[in-house]
Amino acid sequence: MLIQRHHQSLREDARGAVVAIGNFDGIHRGHQAVLARAREMAQRRGAPFGLLTFEPHPRRVFRPDLPPFRLTSLRTKARLLAAMGADVLYAQAFNRTFASLSADDFAETVLARNMGVKGVVVGPDFHYGKGRGGDPAHLEAAAERLGFAVEVLDPVTSDLGEPFSSTLVRQYLGEGKVTRAALLLGRYWEIGGKVLGGRRLGRTIGFPTANLKLRDMLRPAYGVYAVRVEIEGEDGLWHPGVANLGVRPTVEGADAEPLLEVHIFDRAPDLYGRHLRVAMVDFVRAERKFDGLDALKAQIARDCDAARETLAWETWDGPWPASPYLSGGPRP
Repeated sequence: MLIQRHHQSLREDARGAVVAIGNFDGIHRGHQAVLARAREMAQRRGAPFGLLTFEPHPRRVFRPDLPPFRLTSLRTKARLLAAMGADVLYAQAFNRTFASLSADDFAETVLARNMGVKGVVVGPDFHYGKGRGGDPAHLEAAAERLGFAVEVLDPVTSDLGEPFSSTLVRQYLGEGKVTRAALLLGRYWEIGGKVLGGRRLGRTIGFPTANLKLRDMLRPAYGVYAVRVEIEGEDGLWHPGVANLGVRPTVEGADAEPLLEVHIFDRAPDLYGRHLRVAMVDFVRAERKFDGLDALKAQIARDCDAARETLAWETWDGPWPASPYLSGGPRP
């Protein structure tokens, strides 16, 4: 799958695609429906299939003061799109200059002239251009004038009648309801990153951990989670484990940087510098401060037992939880 960053300098084989357009943060099941429709249109028209999204997220440009809110890194987004059979990811560099394009300029210059799109698929709430001046009706009128097809998908909801919404996914994760979030995402939410060197305190109490920074990713509820972990170079093999997400109040101050500390069961590989994917399967308990390392060690042992019990129901020897709906794996 090609990844292109600037609409002005596309490779020739990245032009003439059918594209879904939007931020698509989370690639939840509503996003997947839009992407599936774009893939179908591309197949009908004999065109490449792609996603036009924006990096960084526009909210980060316009509201840099907001707490971290991102659900899906570009790396994860690219992996999920590849699983859907996408040919191109247009991760358009987003800044105030790009944001100043009018809706007409976006349609005429970006979509028609520079990308040469054959078709566009969007959701019903899609807005674009300076001041969000363009909407689906404007896009349909522009497409008729400029010679490409447009489809606007109706809203889709879950079996529980909930909207497939990135905002609702963030709410559930903030409440520690990772299973509810998974039902909207179509997979367990994951955090990925490179393992950092640390104080190695976990080794001294019998629970070595691999530590990941959250960077610009959303902060879900602080606490202990049952997790599955994929280690770089072991594609498709998901190890059971337990993780603490938070500021480690027993051993750090209240203003410590939040980390994800991952303990993989029955393995102690040297993971420093390697990339991990950590799927958040279930919430075990909230983070809290203990009266010393002995009390913390005893609680970690209980947490491990609880996480093992939660994870025991499945062997996880396939591609899930990366993309269950996209690759035919089981659903959460």
